[in-house]
Amino acid sequence: MKQLLRLLTNKIVIVGFLIIVQVCILLFGVYVLSMFSLNAYMVFNILSFIVGIYVINRSDNPSYKLTWAVTIIGLPIFGWLLYLMFGAKQVPKALRVRDQDLHRDMMNYIDGELDSYLYLAENDEGAYKQMNYIWNSSMFPPYGKTKTTFFATGESNFEVMIEKLESAKEFIFLEYFIIDEGYMWSTILEILERKVAEGVDVRLLYDDFGCASKLPNYYDRVLNAKGIKTKVFNPIKPRIAVQMNNRDHRKIFVVDGVVAMSGGVNLADEYINKIERFGHWKDGGAMIEGEAVWSFTLMFLQFWNFDEKEKDVYANFHKPREYFEDYADDGIVQPFSDTPTDDENVGEYTHINMINNAVDYVYITTPYLVIDQEMKTSLILAAKNGVDVRILVPHIPDKWYVFQLTRHNYQDLTKNGVKIYEYTPGFVHAKNFVADDKYAIVGTTNMDFRSYYLHYECGIWFYKSSLIADIKKDYLDTLKESEQITYEMCRKEHLPIRILRAILNIFAPLM
Repeated sequence: MKQLLRLLTNKIVIVGFLIIVQVCILLFGVYVLSMFSLNAYMVFNILSFIVGIYVINRSDNPSYKLTWAVTIIGLPIFGWLLYLMFGAKQVPKALRVRDQDLHRDMMNYIDGELDSYLYLAENDEGAYKQMNYIWNSSMFPPYGKTKTTFFATGESNFEVMIEKLESAKEFIFLEYFIIDEGYMWSTILEILERKVAEGVDVRLLYDDFGCASKLPNYYDRVLNAKGIKTKVFNPIKPRIAVQMNNRDHRKIFVVDGVVAMSGGVNLADEYINKIERFGHWKDGGAMIEGEAVWSFTLMFLQFWNFDEKEKDVYANFHKPREYFEDYADDGIVQPFSDTPTDDENVGEYTHINMINNAVDYVYITTPYLVIDQEMKTSLILAAKNGVDVRILVPHIPDKWYVFQLTRHNYQDLTKNGVKIYEYTPGFVHAKNFVADDKYAIVGTTNMDFRSYYLHYECGIWFYKSSLIADIKKDYLDTLKESEQITYEMCRKEHLPIRILRAILNIFAPLM
């Protein structure tokens, strides 16, 4: 009964219902006008034609354009209206300007290491191109003087997270897509409350959509009352608005400007297998300690200050380079972020660059494989070039329809030499790339349309860092618990399932 009441009062349910009511009223009004007015009927058909031409000529992903072209053609009376309400990916100008201004302010404090840049320029052309792309597109530079650690499980990630929180002396910055009440969050919360009492500046930013079914309404007020400075990202409101699609999917953990973590792990019990959801939950992430942490500090402060009249002085949170003089180099480390408010798909392009630069192998871990033609072509071409391309995905899904889309892509990939594995014990949530024993990416970006085009994401690119060997070893160990999906297996799939997947694939960019 308690769960039912919580569901009925859940913000997503209420807001979703109100938005559906608005959509129904608009569509009904358009329908009535078209039925009782020949002029209105002609106007709506002309609008469908104009919007259809507009969609086809946009510089969007072809799969995305195809989805909306089919919708507009299939629903000529109000398909154009649905596109204007939900299909236009254009972020509102005010939001774009705000993000650009904040990014411009942040750029005054970026201080990358020129030695890392010059080393790659002179010694590794492929790595140099990747580093240069990330720097030019996300504006975050490469660093040395940074220790790296890989977490193969959410449990090991959580254990070190607690240790680092306990060590905080100055500030703690936490930014997560999902927080859920349970063992993991209550353990963290108890530490945060103690740290506030010790005078540590504790700040928390969570996504409203990600937490809407997890946390009580106005939970930010509860935390603020405890002294934990808390903000809710992009609050869900009962109105039709394109920016409601733009969620903060980042996971950022920063303590005192000297240690940072990111990866797949949110602050909920399933991520550390305290509760079972979808079998065994395979997750993980990376920790960096040293100069490169500054990029994550800036990422957090950029979001935190978006609605502040008096913004933080970023320099107050910066550790000078001399602070890290005794830190040994552990390869080159380059954190980066991706935003839907520009026209650059940093998350997808860093993945494509990794695939294209691979010579011997590229091993990929992702919870979803809902990809566009550009990504599919890159994977297939790499395999045809003789690169050992492997992709690890879940065997037990969290969303059945996304899982069907993931499996829809198996046939083309396996036919052309890409090796697909399903993690048989349960669900995979990690988002890792590793290639040629010298490149790796650990981050928050899934291989799907939402992560690539709609969400705020972040990650870390590593070059010749010690954790790369750990990522590879964990990958190969995990394959021992996984089932390889062959082309022959895909061909034997029942016809109704193949038809369902084909239909779902038309709408893949919307999922």
